[in-house]
Amino acid sequence: MGILSAIGKRLPKLHAPPEWGIESVPAERRILVFKDFVVLWGDLGIGLLVMLAGTFLVPGLGLGDALVAIIIGTALGCLLLALIGVIGGATGRPTMVLLRPLLGTRGSYLPTALNVLQLLGWTIFEFIVMGVAANTICRELFGFSSYALWTAVFALAVILMGLGGPVGFIRVWLEKFAVWIALATGLWLAYHLIATYGLGALFAKAGDGSLPFWQGVDLVIALPISWLPLVADYNRFARRTSGAFWGTALGFFVTSVWFLAMGAFLMLGAGVKQEPKDFAAEVALIAGWGSLLILLADETHNAWADLYSTAVSLQNVFPKAKQRWLIIGLGAACLAAALFMDITKYQAFLYLFGSFFIPLFGVLAADYFVVRRRERSSAAGAGAERTGETESGGTFARSAARSAESSAAPSAARSAAWRAKAVAAWLVGVVIYHVTDPATLASFVPSWAKIVPQNLTLIGGSIPSFVLPFLIYVALGLFSHRSQEV
Repeated sequence: MGILSAIGKRLPKLHAPPEWGIESVPAERRILVFKDFVVLWGDLGIGLLVMLAGTFLVPGLGLGDALVAIIIGTALGCLLLALIGVIGGATGRPTMVLLRPLLGTRGSYLPTALNVLQLLGWTIFEFIVMGVAANTICRELFGFSSYALWTAVFALAVILMGLGGPVGFIRVWLEKFAVWIALATGLWLAYHLIATYGLGALFAKAGDGSLPFWQGVDLVIALPISWLPLVADYNRFARRTSGAFWGTALGFFVTSVWFLAMGAFLMLGAGVKQEPKDFAAEVALIAGWGSLLILLADETHNAWADLYSTAVSLQNVFPKAKQRWLIIGLGAACLAAALFMDITKYQAFLYLFGSFFIPLFGVLAADYFVVRRRERSSAAGAGAERTGETESGGTFARSAARSAESSAAPSAARSAAWRAKAVAAWLVGVVIYHVTDPATLASFVPSWAKIVPQNLTLIGGSIPSFVLPFLIYVALGLFSHRSQEV
């Protein structure tokens, strides 16, 4: 026992990080700063599937128009992503819990269920893609094939990352090792693509017109928007909301533009296939197995975020559930599904789930930054507003941060069961999405695309389904406020 005790004292001790469910993260635990968010969100903008998304822009658009669509769409999406992150940073609460004051306690269970389903789907999807690609590498190089083994290896890595908690994962793993390796691989891949195919030759290829420009922008917006249900799960650890805002927007913008552009280069230069498994194999042939393997390792970070946020979201419904056991159980279930299901054909369902969240967060932004701020008449709120008006050199991020901090969310315990006004605005937004972007619903109801007038689909679904519910909820809030005054 003496020898074992001596050895045990020298081994590193593994301590489960503290976890917070529906309660706010204590102020002393909110320690992440601008650099941390640049690294986190910059890393989440890197990935094999991000490049795959870029392939869908061409040849419908020429490369020049595709790059402009990438910049505009990513900028708009990152703005919305960072704004919702501000709410999480100001309140210290995860995303699904932020919906309690908006929809009511029970009302928040519906988006929670949708979010859990889509996150589980994406986790399984990531496991399958990583397992298939790694197994392809192993088979080609060593003649050994075991999809189950490689999928289990990646799944285990993702589960261990989830158990480490977001703060340790960001500051220990990402900032010291992972993000720098991924960036170096991205630089090599970009150089290789440009040297192989030549920018001049790629720009000379005209688009075939099959993709309208603003629908291309809409496609790009979907990438940062897909992270909206997760953003506050991480940005609640922010020391300052302004740092979280700019770190999130800048980090995700730079790497997403970069990797989406490389996807467009691959499509125009090599004519790669767009089925995820085939795409991974072709990238390996073009860029080398080493590059693909490193990108697959970085793909585990996206799966980590999906799995961790699944556990956090479930705590909105089951606040006493232990996060660590949720991560282990859900991770094992996703591994089992990845081994026995072909979830890659499930993408249409995942995009359908995503269509519910764009209008929902338009309503949340309206409630938090406009309606609830207007309704509050506290001296603190008025003082913050006066400071924002008189301070020279103020920025949009500072104004958004003050707006969030001056209208802190009420306690989850005091939320009503349902809030019909917000639910109605949200559902109207869902309808708007499927009218302005009929392709998603048409995957299930083919006749839907024929019903919708073509002139309503020119700018896609993301922008109108965010903006119109925002305006509807603001109008309902102002009407309600005036009715109370009368």
